[in-house]
Amino acid sequence: MKTGFTPWELACCGVMGAAGLLLPVIFHIVHLGHVFMPMYLPLVTCAFFTRPLPAMLTAIVVPILSGALTGMPPFYPPVAIFMSIELCVMAMVISVISRRWQSMNEWLLLFAVLMFGRILYVGLVYLFSLTIGLPADFMAGVSILKGWPGIVMMMVVVPPLVRAGKKTFLKNMDFVKEVKERETNEGR
Repeated sequence: MKTGFTPWELACCGVMGAAGLLLPVIFHIVHLGHVFMPMYLPLVTCAFFTRPLPAMLTAIVVPILSGALTGMPPFYPPVAIFMSIELCVMAMVISVISRRWQSMNEWLLLFAVLMFGRILYVGLVYLFSLTIGLPADFMAGVSILKGWPGIVMMMVVVPPLVRAGKKTFLKNMDFVKEVKERETNEGR
């Protein structure tokens, strides 16, 4: 089992993490951040290209860092914490399944994981609402409804990005193998 991050994973997590910080700022300018969940796009995409640990760490850190830097998502109510938990679990599931079954359909996997993530998030909202004395059923219902546009957007955007990225990555890996083989043959 590999330990540490590969250069590819560092680059992917860095770029996707930066996008996860920037996209919500852009969406919040027009007051659509809470509806379209723009932070999820790069973090979910990252999970298709990295191992579980780097994907999970990126998914945990970005909402917390965004909340600390921009105030979005807020820490009270603990939306940033809930998003970190939800995104971490989603990143882990996507990364594990996409590695174990590489021919798995991206749309099917993403849809299942997004539904699971929403259920987890709604459960967290429900429990927190009960804890502080808010109407838990209402709060959970609002959480379900306001996430649907973002889920639809992710279903439209992420799978084509993943497929294009995999094709590009595989071509680059073939090129790297050819260069290494040439260098090995020239060294003999």
